Amino acid sequence: MSSPKLLSPYRRKFQWLTSLAILLIPWIQPGGISLLRIDVPTLSLQLFGQVLRIEELFLFLLFCLAFGISFLLITLVSGRVWCGWACPQTTLNDLAEWFAGKMKLRIVGNRLQGGLWRKALAQLFYLALAALVAANLLWYFIAPQRFLAELITAELHTGVMLTFVVLALLIYLDLAFVRRLMCKEFCPYGRIQTSLVDPGTLTLHLPESEQERCIRCNSCVRSCPMEIDIRDGYQVECINCGRCLDACRSVMHKRQQPGLIHYTFGVDNLGPKALLNLRTLLLSLALVVLLTLLGVAIVNRPQATLKIAVSHTAGSRLLKDGQQATFFNAWLNNRTTEHATYRLTARGSDGAALTIKGQTTDLKLQGGENRKLDFVLVSPAVRQPTMIEFVLFDQLQRELDLAAAQLTPVAATKED
Repeated sequence: MSSPKLLSPYRRKFQWLTSLAILLIPWIQPGGISLLRIDVPTLSLQLFGQVLRIEELFLFLLFCLAFGISFLLITLVSGRVWCGWACPQTTLNDLAEWFAGKMKLRIVGNRLQGGLWRKALAQLFYLALAALVAANLLWYFIAPQRFLAELITAELHTGVMLTFVVLALLIYLDLAFVRRLMCKEFCPYGRIQTSLVDPGTLTLHLPESEQERCIRCNSCVRSCPMEIDIRDGYQVECINCGRCLDACRSVMHKRQQPGLIHYTFGVDNLGPKALLNLRTLLLSLALVVLLTLLGVAIVNRPQATLKIAVSHTAGSRLLKDGQQATFFNAWLNNRTTEHATYRLTARGSDGAALTIKGQTTDLKLQGGENRKLDFVLVSPAVRQPTMIEFVLFDQLQRELDLAAAQLTPVAATKED
């Protein structure tokens, strides 16, 4: 007799793949830019080879909105399958319980039962796993190579080290003592999901039509990590992991009958067509629009930006020849990931070129670098406020960005 088709091997493979992805993403750095990291020192978001800086906050906002709507859409379509198949808390719980089983320990009332040395080894495993997870979380803010190097040499910043220790401790307490209680009592997602449930939402349940075939073997109850009885109907504690489905299939397969528990689109099993409702379509449309806007904005954003301001530490003055000298500060940002060379020029309202004193040519910036420039603009003396344009060029003489500043009249005190 062939074996029953079980979901647990697929769930475990999916959990391993998602866990490896979460661990490896910070290490993948094409062109020196992480696939995903919030870089605190430079106040930027590294996103799939692009660097979004604090001044591009609207792009980060679009990313957050798209992420939030994606999460809502996944919840609306798949229900709590996220909890049972993809949630890191569930994956860590499964790993903690797997190791306890390997150590021949039992979990009774959410507490480990067994020999003292076995429990000690389990606690050491939980502590090591907690340290890895805490480090992995910080890798999304600090490059993992730098984090590990500074951790080994005890040069890690005090604030980072304290954060690492606190995170590791909290995760250890979760693994050692809380575990499934987090999903049962504290996680808000299950409560949020109940308000998002739809007639077409994917649901794990025992249909009414199958109740009479149930042989009351209680295998579904014994296999449930949340210690609930799926025969009692929908319960907020259910994480839709499918263990009860596998247990039922295994028992009924011996009787040469199909399992009683199923994943269906809605409790009435309306099929995938039930997803074609107003809420799902509106969220899908919003997600497509946001992703399109984000993609277009990232592709078309300028390669470099220029900001100009009149210096507040040195006032404008008249020179001996009657011209006016105005001190400026400029901030130049190379938004690409490649080394680039720039040139800065100035022109008056009539288009005439003006003289700049200072390092404004052959400006070499590394990918993602910010640089402040101080220079003096020499122009004919103005008698009323006048706008000046500053233009940034690349080494191919392409105009990249333009900034404007205002010249104001100065007293007739001449300076050499």
